[in-house]
Amino acid sequence: MSKAWSEEELKKVSDGLEGKDPVEAVRWSVDNFSREEISLACSFGAEDVALVDMLVKINPKARIFYLDTDLLFKESIEVKDRLIERYGISPERYGAKTTLEEMAKEFGEGLWKKEPDRCCNIRKMLPLAEALSGLRCWITGIRRDQAPNRANAPVVSWDAKFKLVKVNPLVRWTSEDVWNYIKKNNVPYNVLHDRNFPSIGCEPCTKPVMPGEDPRAGRWAGFQKTECGLHK
Repeated sequence: MSKAWSEEELKKVSDGLEGKDPVEAVRWSVDNFSREEISLACSFGAEDVALVDMLVKINPKARIFYLDTDLLFKESIEVKDRLIERYGISPERYGAKTTLEEMAKEFGEGLWKKEPDRCCNIRKMLPLAEALSGLRCWITGIRRDQAPNRANAPVVSWDAKFKLVKVNPLVRWTSEDVWNYIKKNNVPYNVLHDRNFPSIGCEPCTKPVMPGEDPRAGRWAGFQKTECGLHK
């Protein structure tokens, strides 16, 4: 078991990693938590595939998990398969206990069109809680310039919502930094990024983003919603 980290200690770690290459934050995570205690949350977007590449180069047997809402784009599943082939990883799948048919029977067809927060809770938040149970640390691909509520995200902190350490290696990177890494390291990525999808979620709730629009404008279009709740 890894040591218990106080919030003050985590802040010192975060401050020490601020400004350093993201791989250093990944390395700190691997060095301070056992394989059973830590996992990378992967949505198969650009940031997450870059982190997969960093992580497996440090620990080829590192744990990686994803949330399967049963509404993912086929292109997201395809990049998962390409990552498995390239790196020999075994991503752990977590999905809703409620099927789409059962959800439709209880709430009506297309819950995401009427109550996207409820849909996200059923198909993302509850599976995430299951994925994180038993872990002491998770790695995510959030960046500060993605959304206002992420602007002050630390590299390392205590995640009070899920009661574990949260590591965000890419917080200081821009989208350009991410893509430079992907191209330099020939990392498999979701082809939807080439079709004006900078942020990719579930198929019915994700639209292309036009030049000049906010990168997350294609998520839950028509609703005052830009987050599913994973990183609040």
